[in-house]
Amino acid sequence: MTTKIILPPQPGPPSDVERIKSESDYLRGSLVNTMEYPISSGIPDDDNRLMKFHGSYLQDDRDLRNERQRQKLEPAYQFMVRVRAPGGVATPEQWLVMDRVANKYGNGTLKLTTRQAFQMHGILKWNMKNNIQEINDSLMDTLAACGDVNRNVMCNPNPYQSDIHTEVYGWAQKLSDYLSPRTTAYHEIWLDGEKVVDSQETDEEIEPMYGALYLPRKFKIGVAVPPNNDIDVFSQDLGLIAILDEGKLTGFNIAVGGGMGMTHGDTKTYPQLARVIGFCTPDQIIEVAEKIITIQRDYGDRSVRKYARFKYTIDARGLDWIVNELQERLGWELDAAREYQFEHNGDRYGWVKGSNDKWHYTLFIQNGRIKDQDDYPLMTGLREIAKIHTGDFRLSPNQNLIISNVSSQQKNIVEELIEKHGLTDGQHHSALRRSSMACVAFPTCGLAMAEAERYLPSLLDKIELILDESGLREKEIVIRMSGCPNGCSRPALGEIAFIGKAPGKYNMYLGAGFVGDRLNKIYRENVGEEEILELLKPLFFQYAKERQEGEHFGDFVIRAGHVKAVQSGLDFHD
Repeated sequence: MTTKIILPPQPGPPSDVERIKSESDYLRGSLVNTMEYPISSGIPDDDNRLMKFHGSYLQDDRDLRNERQRQKLEPAYQFMVRVRAPGGVATPEQWLVMDRVANKYGNGTLKLTTRQAFQMHGILKWNMKNNIQEINDSLMDTLAACGDVNRNVMCNPNPYQSDIHTEVYGWAQKLSDYLSPRTTAYHEIWLDGEKVVDSQETDEEIEPMYGALYLPRKFKIGVAVPPNNDIDVFSQDLGLIAILDEGKLTGFNIAVGGGMGMTHGDTKTYPQLARVIGFCTPDQIIEVAEKIITIQRDYGDRSVRKYARFKYTIDARGLDWIVNELQERLGWELDAAREYQFEHNGDRYGWVKGSNDKWHYTLFIQNGRIKDQDDYPLMTGLREIAKIHTGDFRLSPNQNLIISNVSSQQKNIVEELIEKHGLTDGQHHSALRRSSMACVAFPTCGLAMAEAERYLPSLLDKIELILDESGLREKEIVIRMSGCPNGCSRPALGEIAFIGKAPGKYNMYLGAGFVGDRLNKIYRENVGEEEILELLKPLFFQYAKERQEGEHFGDFVIRAGHVKAVQSGLDFHD
C-alpha cells in the first residue's frame, strides 16, 4: 500500500494543466476517441497536453499557416514524435527502424536531439498508432519522452573509456526504467493492451512515485564522466558526475537545480546552473534520484508553470533546505563531494580506439538533422552502414552521431561506406561550426520566435570568413542558437549564443564557460545578421591578438570587460 500524496499549500490556484492531469485517468483522457475522430487532423488542446506524456505533440507547418488561413483550411497539422534512447544508445536494427518509420510516416528526416533522443516530424494523425507500434516492436518507446515526468536520461558517450561507459550507461538505463511512469495507458492506447486495473479505484498505487498529478513540470537527468562535460551536466535538474579512482567507478557527485529555460521580459525566470550537494555510491543513486524527484513533486509550483521547474523550487527554499529534506527522506546523509575536473564539453571527431580495443567514429551532423541532400546522401549512407554494423550507434549530446564498437575486422568496411557516401567528421569545417548547436525552431515548433536550425548554418558561413581573416578557424568556440528562450539547444551555456526575439532578430549573449560551468551574459538585444557580424568581427580580432595562452573565448570576453561573469541565474538579469 502506498502513502497518499498530500501537496503543501500552493501560491495560487492550480494551472489548467493540473486540471487536465487530474481528470485524465492516469494519462488516458479521451485520446482513444480523439485519435480516431476522422473530421480533423488535429486534436483538442487537453488531449494534446496528455499526448506529451506519450512522447508526442501536435504541431502545424508554420510556413503554410497564413496561406491555409486565407483558404479557410485548418492548419497543416502534424505530430512530432520523440523516441527515448537512454544514454543515447541504439542498435543497428533500431537505427533501421527509425530510418524506416521516418520515411514511411514522417517527413523523411530524423533529428538527433540535444537529449540524445530521436525526433521525427510530419506524422499525420491517421499514422500515429502504426508509427508508435513499429517503434515499440524495435524495443524502443516514446513513453515519457515529453510531459511532466523524468525525460530521457542522458549519458556521456565516452568512446575513449569504453569500459567505464558501459558501466555508467547501465546506470542511466536503470534510472530511465525505474523513473518511467507506471500507468498502462500507453500500452492500452497505442499497443492494443487491455486495461489491467481500474485506476480510478487504486488511486496513487498506479503511480507510486509520481501520483495522479505527476510532476509540476518536466525533469531532466544527465550523467557526465570527467574530463568530458558533453552532456552539460550543470544544465540538468539532477546531474550526476561520475567519480573514478584508478579507472574504476566509485560513485557520483550529485548536482541539483540546473535548467536553461526562461521567459523574455520576466526577471523571475532565468537559466540556472546545478549545484553540487554531495556524493553517493552507485548502488545508492536510484534511491537518491527518486527522493529528489519526490521533493519536486511535493513542493514544485503547480500554479504557474513557468515557475514550476526544480531550479525555482530550490532557489525559493534554499539549497540547505533541499539537502536536509533529501537526507531526511533518505534516512542517511550524503558524503562530501569528491574532486573532479572537466576539460571540454564537445565531441572528438573521426576514428578513436576505445579501451575495449573497439573503434568509434564520430560524425559531424549539423544541428542533428539526418536527411539526404543532392550532394550529401547522409541518411542513405547511415542506412547502409546500419545494415552491416555489429556494434551500436550513440547519439551525442551535441547532436552528432558515433558509429560505435566497430571491430578491427569491420573497420575497413565501415570506412569504405563512409567514403562512398561522403560522410564527414567535419574537419573541413571551422572548429566553431563543429562546436555549434541549434534547436528545430521554424517551421514546426509552435514556440519559435525566430529561425535556428535552418538559419545558423548560413550565418556560420559568414562568420567563418571573419574567422579565416582573424586566424581563428581552428579555435574551438562554443556557439549556440535557439529560436525562443525555452533553451532546447542549451544557449545559456554557449560562449556565443543567440536567442530568438522575432523573425530575424536575436538577443546576443557572451561569456559562458568553455566546459559548461558558467552561464553567459546578454551582450546586445534584438540584433539582426548585419549587426551580429559587425559585433563579432572586432571581438574575434581582439581575441586573436590579446588572448592569453590557453584562454578560451568565453573567459577572454569577461577579462576584456565586454560582459560580466555570471555564476548564478539569480544575477543573470543584473
